[in-house]
Amino acid sequence: MVQGAGEAQSDALRLDFDRRLKLEFHGSSVTSDAGLLAYRELDDALGLMAIAGQHLVEGRTGRNGRHDLVGMLRQSVFGRLAGYEDVNDADRLGRDPAMRWIVGGKAIERDAASTSQMGRFETEWLASDENLAALTGLSGQWIDGVHGHRSLRSIVLDMDSSVSPTHGDQEGTAYNGHFACTCYHPLFVFNQFGDLEQCALRPGNVHSADGWKDVLEPVVARYRYRERDLRRYFRADAAFANPEVYEFLEAEGYKYTIRLPANRILQERIGYLLKRPVGRPPLTVRRSYASFRYQAASWTMPRRVVAKIEWHPGELYPRVGFIVTNLSRPAERVVAFYNRRGTCEQWIKEGKNAIKWTRLSCCSFAANAVRLQLHALAYNLANFMRTLALPEAVAQWSLTSLREKLVKIGAKVVRHARYAVFQMAEVAVPKEMFEKILRLIDGLRRRPAPA
Repeated sequence: MVQGAGEAQSDALRLDFDRRLKLEFHGSSVTSDAGLLAYRELDDALGLMAIAGQHLVEGRTGRNGRHDLVGMLRQSVFGRLAGYEDVNDADRLGRDPAMRWIVGGKAIERDAASTSQMGRFETEWLASDENLAALTGLSGQWIDGVHGHRSLRSIVLDMDSSVSPTHGDQEGTAYNGHFACTCYHPLFVFNQFGDLEQCALRPGNVHSADGWKDVLEPVVARYRYRERDLRRYFRADAAFANPEVYEFLEAEGYKYTIRLPANRILQERIGYLLKRPVGRPPLTVRRSYASFRYQAASWTMPRRVVAKIEWHPGELYPRVGFIVTNLSRPAERVVAFYNRRGTCEQWIKEGKNAIKWTRLSCCSFAANAVRLQLHALAYNLANFMRTLALPEAVAQWSLTSLREKLVKIGAKVVRHARYAVFQMAEVAVPKEMFEKILRLIDGLRRRPAPA
């Protein structure tokens, strides 16, 4: 059919502000996520998904499986990297050229897995006890491999819990008075590089430290037999002020700083510092520190406690905090070391905002536990990119900036007989920067020893 202007009828959209513009949608030849190919290159250089393929168990019994297990795992993890936090977008992503090349295999010429296939993969196959256990340990195995590219003189573990709001009748959901919502209450362990060493999904009404040993012990075990001179540290907030935690860490040779809830006896030990200073108060914060030995009734031995007292302008009473520790550093340095655990809270926020790991919308608890582990893998892959393969000029980008600037690169795909060419847009990440990223990734590959 011919329009009045003499042009053939098409599916293109027209814009009224300038009729010379047409909008055409070519989902199979245009992508908005071409930057994911850099992450696929990093995955290949570090052999991450190859490790996953060695531990996951195939849940299908038929012989006509079109998509292999590792390819579907890539689709799950890389989809989350690009901001698609569940399988609702799988049909569209299955036609996306970047995702098809990332998945590889038959998906390159046809499509990647559909929504129904990805749903079964995440809620049935990966939810088996064997595969869920393999997924839970996979982040640690990835990190062990990545440590080979770092100068590892010490390891600092930060443990903290968080909130994942729930909606409707989800298994394991419960009201949590601290967070004032119905939720799950996951537990996380990070290292000083921002890698998520281990995580676990828990019902919403458990204590913040519930199940701490099940999460922490596998991480500690992985570092137990590394370099003998490796210094080991642990930090946590007052929820983990438990003599069982202290004794476990002391037996494993860890130095720790853990926030200690205040009580009358602790307050009396620093009473001389709690008297308001005489004279006109200054306009700056005044800080004092104290260090002493203390033994609670539930402890089997006395331990060192460090106190920090702060007098803030305009405030009548001081701010007081206590830390139990086995460090021998001066009190001020102990407090400074403990305060750096705030970066752990920042990493949790990045996981929520950039990876959307609070999107746990399945009905069953096991399926949601699988999704948390998939989010953890996506988070770690993004953090490996940030810590190992970013040029110095953008090394401080957050994971959200990485997604919006590096992942979200538009590209047109042109197919030739032997090649597929992604014609990339140059906006936030020009060719020179992308080339530097690929060079840094190439430097991570293990080269064969010379003959």
